Amino acid sequence: MNWLDEVKWDAQGLVPVIAQEASSGDVLMFAWMNREALAKTAELKRAVYFSRSRHKLWFKGEESGHVQTVHDIRIDCDNDVVLLKVTQLGHEPGIACHTGRHSCFFSSLEQSADGAPQWCAVEPVLKDPESIYK
Repeated sequence: MNWLDEVKWDAQGLVPVIAQEASSGDVLMFAWMNREALAKTAELKRAVYFSRSRHKLWFKGEESGHVQTVHDIRIDCDNDVVLLKVTQLGHEPGIACHTGRHSCFFSSLEQSADGAPQWCAVEPVLKDPESIYK
């Protein structure tokens, strides 16, 4: 059996992917892959995702220069989620998020002054997104 056949693809032929920084363990981002993206990622040792909005392969960093070198590809116990252990390149520290932050998971549920929960950005913008994407 081909290793790609063991992945449980959804009805659109996609699988969710988590990118985790190999050195720190930080969860950098969540994305999707189709069969071709996962095969290219394994072949190139570079993160290649599938853009659902553009309906095409998305080589991480193709516009921003924020490439992800892949060190390890894992699959969960149900074979329906992929984990990439990566080194985020292109800026120090690495920027994985299109908002110019290290991680896409930069908002934390905090309590406001009146006690109501609210999402708050808890990680800084490292680079202005306007200067990243032209």
